[in-house]
Amino acid sequence: MNDKPIAYSILDLAVVTKGSSINDTIKNTVSLAQKAEEFGYTRYWLAEHHNMPAIASTATAILIGHVAQATTTLKLGSGGIMLPNHSPLIVAEQFGTLGTMYPNRIDLGIGRAPGTDQETARAIRSDFMDAAHSFPEEIEKIQKYFSINNQNAKVRAPVAEGVSVPIFILGSSTDSAHLAARKGLPYAFASHFATAQLFPALEIYRKEFMPSPELEKPYILAGINIFVADTDQEAERMATSFIKMIVSLLTGAKREALDEACDMTPELRETLEHPAVKQMTLYTFIGSKSKVKNELKDFLDKTGVDELIVTTNCHNQKSRIKSYQLVAEIINELNDDK
Repeated sequence: MNDKPIAYSILDLAVVTKGSSINDTIKNTVSLAQKAEEFGYTRYWLAEHHNMPAIASTATAILIGHVAQATTTLKLGSGGIMLPNHSPLIVAEQFGTLGTMYPNRIDLGIGRAPGTDQETARAIRSDFMDAAHSFPEEIEKIQKYFSINNQNAKVRAPVAEGVSVPIFILGSSTDSAHLAARKGLPYAFASHFATAQLFPALEIYRKEFMPSPELEKPYILAGINIFVADTDQEAERMATSFIKMIVSLLTGAKREALDEACDMTPELRETLEHPAVKQMTLYTFIGSKSKVKNELKDFLDKTGVDELIVTTNCHNQKSRIKSYQLVAEIINELNDDK
């Protein structure tokens, strides 16, 4: 159990909902970020995905800058930049620029996965697999470009040199835990969909962590799905869009947009009990404030994480904002109870 107050943040995929345009989706992202700032969220991360019609967070750095301009104190960042898709130099230049424009407000979360299918990954970068295998070295290049000591190098990113942009290692396996620990960087685990290795990864990270100039002791963020409403029934209805999205992911069926919510049916309840769905949604919390508060306390007691990064993929923007407001209230109450 972590005795310190738990920070809470948002992971946004900029999901396109049925009946909405991409422009509407981006406007909803800005609106949600402004509300997140009001509710006391620490950071707002946008994820990089490609060739997925229902996800609008493809040009992640551009969207981060757009949201940063519409907010004042919220930390904005990537959850994450899929590094094998990019040149480390370009990443340093983009995030160095963001960090210069919005001082002490930009995070650089970095992941190894493509955030898309293999064919699209090759279209983005033909040497994707080589870049994926050299992931640790690619991170070191970014760190070098941000270093003030890189001023005499032949290849530089002057806009990034000396700019404070914290790097977070994202992961969904134990491989990333070893890497984050060895580099002494904060670790964000994607337990909102990759649930099986959460506890082994946390144990590895804590056991192997080596202090660095960036971080003195381990710092862990855990991703979770949360749907909170005034009643369990309302929350279940809100989550039906998410359940259908999970089924699409598992079956490989691409959706053009997130479906509208519907009543929780026996068929959908049965779907939630399917082994593959149940495993993927293990750290998904659905219900009223009191129900979710108890479940969340148990999760925090067992994991001891420092920060929750919450995602709520539902169709209705008002319901989504209300859920994030209730989540903030829950975590603040849990912090007050410590």
